[in-house]
Amino acid sequence: MINKIIPTLEEAVADIHDGATVMIGGFGNAGMPSALIDALIAQGARDLTIVNNNAGNGDTGLAALLKARQVRKIICSFPRQTDSHVFDALYRAGEIELELTPQGNLAERIRAAGAGIGGFFTPTGYGTLLAEGKETRLIDGRHYVLESPIHADFALIKALRGDRWGNLVYRKTARNFGPIMAMAAKCAIAQVSEIVELGELDPENIVTPGIFVQRVVKQEAA
Repeated sequence: MINKIIPTLEEAVADIHDGATVMIGGFGNAGMPSALIDALIAQGARDLTIVNNNAGNGDTGLAALLKARQVRKIICSFPRQTDSHVFDALYRAGEIELELTPQGNLAERIRAAGAGIGGFFTPTGYGTLLAEGKETRLIDGRHYVLESPIHADFALIKALRGDRWGNLVYRKTARNFGPIMAMAAKCAIAQVSEIVELGELDPENIVTPGIFVQRVVKQEAA
């Protein structure tokens, strides 16, 4: 019997190892798997490479992971905002590495990994510092830059509901990077608000099929 439900958050992240590449869903706080991040902080894995749209807000969630000095490098599109003081301090002190990627390129690099695509050409970033050291090509009179896929060891994502097969549905824009991150990681761990019985999720509404999800854990009540 296929049963991907993990009893606790601690068990769900127990094997995330030092040096792992971890994708974390979320667009700011929307769709950010805060409970899984807190469990990862408690677990203590270090020298992580984190892939996320931004670099944390305030002092909670992803920012707390950075503050715990568990992240060696972050790949993101939007590292600075009014409350990104944790990342800002670490970066200015030379204590964290940043790989800046335009948001569309970031999404497509993640999607490419999940789709088995070895790379793609995009005009975004051509002629800027972001294109330095990368292959470029003239296609139909327009300049393009070759971007590589981003693969991950683990993905931490947040969904609204899931079942024991790992099928997921999301709440509106909280899905953001969740579906493509699940496809791009060797092990996708989904934090859900509700676990339902098989058949309760309308197949037409399932966004992430269970084949892309290895673990489902229910978020503990606050």
